[in-house]
Amino acid sequence: MISKKTVEDQLRQVLDPELGINIVDLGLIYKISTSRNNVDILMTLTFPGCPLGSIIQTEVNDKVGAIENIGKINLQITFDPPWDLSKISSEARAELGMV
Repeated sequence: MISKKTVEDQLRQVLDPELGINIVDLGLIYKISTSRNNVDILMTLTFPGCPLGSIIQTEVNDKVGAIENIGKINLQITFDPPWDLSKISSEARAELGMV
């Protein structure tokens, strides 16, 4: 069975192309669910119409798809609730000079 932690570790390798911060610490990942070897990921982008959204989605699928024995990956993008700066982790805030 694939663990949520394993998926999250893979998602930490996906960087926002503009900010250079991983999408987990940016708060773009809203939910990770696993069932056997299948994974459901609910995430957002920094804003609707983000021109780099397709690149991030491809990387998410590539990184999670690299997990040994992975089954189906269901990636959903939502803008409800919309992303904002309050979702950024303290580590990412430090990297961005927001502390």
